[in-house]
Amino acid sequence: MAGTVLVVEDEKAIRDLLRRYLERAGHGVLTTGSGAEALRLLQAGGVDLMVLDLGLPDLDGTEVLRAARARGATAVLVLTARDALEDRLHGLRLGADDYVTKPFSPMEVTLRVQAILQRARGRNAAGGTVTFGGGHLRIDEARHEVVLDGQRLDLTPTEWGVLVALAAVPGRVYSRYELVNRVRGYEFAGYERTIDSHVKNLRHKLGATGSEVVQTVVGVGYRLGLNRDP
Repeated sequence: MAGTVLVVEDEKAIRDLLRRYLERAGHGVLTTGSGAEALRLLQAGGVDLMVLDLGLPDLDGTEVLRAARARGATAVLVLTARDALEDRLHGLRLGADDYVTKPFSPMEVTLRVQAILQRARGRNAAGGTVTFGGGHLRIDEARHEVVLDGQRLDLTPTEWGVLVALAAVPGRVYSRYELVNRVRGYEFAGYERTIDSHVKNLRHKLGATGSEVVQTVVGVGYRLGLNRDP
């Protein structure tokens, strides 16, 4: 699943290393060590995914992350030395699709990039349109679109993956571990708790009914609280 990847990293050696691995995997790669230049490239469009270091010399990387999330179409993998749990949770709350700490494996980053792009483009694109709750919620997998009461929602790839996974069997409870594997496509030790941040963001976008649509089952996980329409 190739795409255009923007690597935003102030260390040239890391930029060059990631470029080699990503290009070898078939991706088009843009690189910059500047947050301001990253914002310009995002504004120009055409970037499918950004690999973002948070410790940039001119801007805090979270500003660039917020700009990417405002665009919606660009997925974000944070690659940073900020390895505290609170830093990871903060990045995910801001809408990062994945979070990798340094030191890192360039092959792992490449595989995560490919997994995010797969989710972003909808691996089940032939699924068609399904509605829930008497038309309250509509999921169109072919168009990669979620509509709530007539309003289209701008979801990150991870938020989309969580919602589609829950909607596969409404009412069924999915553990955090199951959601990680369904959404990510691979096991990521320690990620089960951080998926709560994505659920929180998803509920916020679902508005006043967010907690009713995506319900918490204490001690177990999450379920879709709407019935599928006939």
